[in-house]
Amino acid sequence: MIRVGIAGVGAAGRAFIPAIVSHRAFELRAVADPSEAVRVEIAGRHGVAAYPHFEAMLGHADIDLVCVATPTELHASQAIAAFEAGKHALLEKPMATSLGDAQAIVAAARRAGRVLLVGHSHSYDAPIARMRELVEGGTLGAPRMANTWCFTDWVYRPRRPEELEVAKGGGVTFRQGAHQFDILRLLCGGLARSVRAKTFDFDPARPTAGAHVAFVDFADGAAGTAVYSGYDHLPGALLTFGIGEWGLLQAPKANTARAAASPEDELRAKAERAKSAIPAQAPHPPVFGLTVLTCERGDVRQVPEGLAVHTREGVSTIPVATDRSPRDLLFGELHEAIAGIRAPVHDGAWALASLELCLGAIESARARRELALRHQVAVRR
Repeated sequence: MIRVGIAGVGAAGRAFIPAIVSHRAFELRAVADPSEAVRVEIAGRHGVAAYPHFEAMLGHADIDLVCVATPTELHASQAIAAFEAGKHALLEKPMATSLGDAQAIVAAARRAGRVLLVGHSHSYDAPIARMRELVEGGTLGAPRMANTWCFTDWVYRPRRPEELEVAKGGGVTFRQGAHQFDILRLLCGGLARSVRAKTFDFDPARPTAGAHVAFVDFADGAAGTAVYSGYDHLPGALLTFGIGEWGLLQAPKANTARAAASPEDELRAKAERAKSAIPAQAPHPPVFGLTVLTCERGDVRQVPEGLAVHTREGVSTIPVATDRSPRDLLFGELHEAIAGIRAPVHDGAWALASLELCLGAIESARARRELALRHQVAVRR
């Protein structure tokens, strides 16, 4: 049994819990969170030890694995401390705020001989994973284009201050681009060569990198685009059959979310939203925006029941199961890695490469030029 402690029980940390308790190989033993109300709630509901901060949990809890879902700027110090204590670590995305910190995390995991996994990336979504299987099957030929576009109210959801500060890993290019670039890399083989991007800050009352457009050139000749706007203009559900990123039906209604009146109100609203922001189960496969994969002999897109494959012979539909959430698939990969069954795709080197794309897009936008990438790795088969 792999005993688990979670550091940070916001939306991401809470979303780990159903996958942990439903997996036969994992057992939730402890949580750490600065909010006393959160600690009391989780400890009472799940019968686990609760600590006011990460260091207390790491020093006292009987755990084998630490799930780090704290603010991004804390990931490096906490992951390294976990490895030095002999624990495995699962980090929320993005893995760090700088390549130097990411490299230090990877090196610490290697020294300790412990497993490092970074998620949740929407490349764990079953439809995206199935697209990758089609690529590996070869019947459609080599991937040549992957385009993923997303329109949400991200900027106006309840936020901690650091979630809007780019220097601390905030803004959509870090926090949502991490998903998009991971998807593009998974579908196009992983080895991105360069990125050219622009980022946008449209609202002076809510300053952040709230939108971006990026072009990614891959070493084998494929190309991808990532478009994201978090300004609550176009209802994203209009492009995704009314299905949201967690597989739930959502009304195509724009311009409803606005910033809370004060930082205190914002934090309270965020804590309340965290309780139900990411469901454990959903009736449909998750749809993280509009993603279309173009191969030499066909195009693949998501539909409500799974995937539609368009070729010269016509259109075929591939159903995608909804019985396992993206977090379930993540913990499946994590278990196989810890048990030595299979090396993970989403390891430290993979996550570092996706982080390099986030940082490269931000720097490309600042410098107004194409930026070469130097830390990319291929998809592990």
